[in-house]
Amino acid sequence: MKKLLFFSFFFACSLAKAQKMTTITYFQNDTLKLDLDLFVPENASKTKLPLMIYVHGGGFSGGERESGHSLCKYLANNGFASATITYTLYAKGKNFGCDGALPNKIKSFQFAANDLWLATSYFIKNSEKHNIDVDKIFISGSSAGAEAVLHAAFWDFKTMNLYAKNALPKDFRYAGLVSGAGAIMDLNMITKKNIIPMLFFHGSADTVVPFGTAAHHLCKTNSSNWLMLFGSNSIYNHALSLDGSTSLYTYCGGGHEYSGTLFEKDQFYILNFLNDVLIGKKVQNHTVFKTGKKADKANPYGFCE
Repeated sequence: MKKLLFFSFFFACSLAKAQKMTTITYFQNDTLKLDLDLFVPENASKTKLPLMIYVHGGGFSGGERESGHSLCKYLANNGFASATITYTLYAKGKNFGCDGALPNKIKSFQFAANDLWLATSYFIKNSEKHNIDVDKIFISGSSAGAEAVLHAAFWDFKTMNLYAKNALPKDFRYAGLVSGAGAIMDLNMITKKNIIPMLFFHGSADTVVPFGTAAHHLCKTNSSNWLMLFGSNSIYNHALSLDGSTSLYTYCGGGHEYSGTLFEKDQFYILNFLNDVLIGKKVQNHTVFKTGKKADKANPYGFCE
């Protein structure tokens, strides 16, 4: 028993030393300073590393980049560079509920997506310094972070860019994305031309961010902050219609509490997805997990087939 405990302790310590973290200011101007935590394998080879950038949740008003440390450490232990970013919390102090102001909600999405573009631009400009393969940059996010990721991937950069000095290479595309309980404002932004590999996971009875197609927070149509969103199931089906590479993990009857599940545990699903993309493997699959919760069949977005 003592030998087993010693081995477990030694193994845990070895993992803890398998990656290293550096905090970096990726953007700063007169009024804004944005940092990220970069994790890389401790003994990385000279081969350029694929990179995952993670965006935390928190309703665009809270949350912290440290919530992505578990995922970043896991990926660094498996040969990836991985970063978790601080971004502009535009909704902080504002009413983000159904009786709030819709322009603030849309601006929250835009600022977060822009900060993700800034972080991406930083890594492209400093790819040699950090040994990053700029053709293998992935993005991921939970809840609000997932909404930022989806819009950063598919919004037109020239139209939605807020920073004059920010520039991404012409025709830049992320290598793929992972969305935990995310949604997009317009499915038409995802086309045959710009689609990328995508992995989604979502509770089917989520009343904050819809699993299917519904209003954000399920607000009534006469609400001042009413906004239709297309959630994981809707995006997944749209991706299938475009013959894209995509996977969906549905937590049957689950709510918004599942928005971070694969980032916090069962992270091998994400690693498998990344490795499949890197070898050019096309995947189209939908996996349903039982949660022990009763799906509400009266709510079409809480029903699991």
